[in-house]
Amino acid sequence: MRLRLATAAMLPVLALAACGTSTTSQDTGPTRTVKHAMGETKVPMTPKRVVVLDTDKLDTMVSLGLSPVGAAQAQGNQAWPKYLGSALSGTKAVGTLQQLNIEAIMALKPDLILGTKFRQQAFYDKLSKIAPTVFTEKVGVTWKENFLLDAEALGKKDQAQQLLTGYETRAKEVGAKFSKVQVSIVRFMPTEIRMYGPESFSGIVVGDAGIPRPEVQQLAAQADKRFGKLSQENIAQADADAVFYTAYGEAAAKSQATVTGGPLWKNLKAVESGNAHNVDDEIWMLGIGVTAAGKILDDLDKYLTPLA
Repeated sequence: MRLRLATAAMLPVLALAACGTSTTSQDTGPTRTVKHAMGETKVPMTPKRVVVLDTDKLDTMVSLGLSPVGAAQAQGNQAWPKYLGSALSGTKAVGTLQQLNIEAIMALKPDLILGTKFRQQAFYDKLSKIAPTVFTEKVGVTWKENFLLDAEALGKKDQAQQLLTGYETRAKEVGAKFSKVQVSIVRFMPTEIRMYGPESFSGIVVGDAGIPRPEVQQLAAQADKRFGKLSQENIAQADADAVFYTAYGEAAAKSQATVTGGPLWKNLKAVESGNAHNVDDEIWMLGIGVTAAGKILDDLDKYLTPLA
């Protein structure tokens, strides 16, 4: 009888404990506390099943020798970035950057989710109930800080710092050969043309190399110095000693073909001199990580010619 009473007395305690226990791996094993854009989160010491919700985090995972179990995809690219090789062959799609598939994320039973406040703030509460969730603040302009924060959540911050230092050293070495060459960066979107400024990802990489940009592409009059808009009529603003241009998706590629086939584009001095280069959008625009940055340096080294 006493045993029955003791058992009955424990039931409310057990029920309360169950209410406070997550059904994810959130409460198993040792954890670390990570400060991020949405507050503080306890994450596993060595996460094993990571879902990432932006393209920079794909680059981060692969750069650190890891593979996510799931990832969101960019709207215009319904495939994993080719430049990351086979590392993502087992990664499942969980919607797009702005339209996440919460059910698909839940089904993967992640023990860590990495996203961005800039794109996915509205999903944070739902995501954090599935697994520990760490958000970086912005996209692009803070790519180095994002890399280190994501690496901290993954338990790989020291390795990330080494990779970043190696990249910055190489950027200076590559750029030293081209310190007099002005570089322009242009991206064709489905409904507009953009010139990329000093606070875009590719603009930061070119800046880290110490390679100058045309004055108009410094975007001095803009608060947001990531990109400015161009029209086919004022495409001359895209001119420089060398132009690197990309297209985001198939519709943008058609627009690019129309503009680059026209007389105004062909009159650019970079085009006339054979220094206009069609490069990979996944690397220059979507990569936003240390591996993509290294491949931009590869392109600069491959295509640029030193000026006397």
